[in-house]
Amino acid sequence: MIKMLNEKIKKMTVVDIGLVKMSALFFGIIMAKLFPALLDISYPVLIIIVLACGAKPLYKTWFQK
Repeated sequence: MIKMLNEKIKKMTVVDIGLVKMSALFFGIIMAKLFPALLDISYPVLIIIVLACGAKPLYKTWFQK
């Protein structure tokens, strides 16, 4: 299944990837509006979550050979 998804992703253009990013942004805004308690999470926790989620893609894109 992962191979199939990787093949489908290779067909995406820069515009498609940008649209996916924008949809994720707006999904986050909707979640914040629906669940205001999510906004009470402290900034250090949010920074740790962002770093944890972004570490592997960053490594695979820039540092892995």
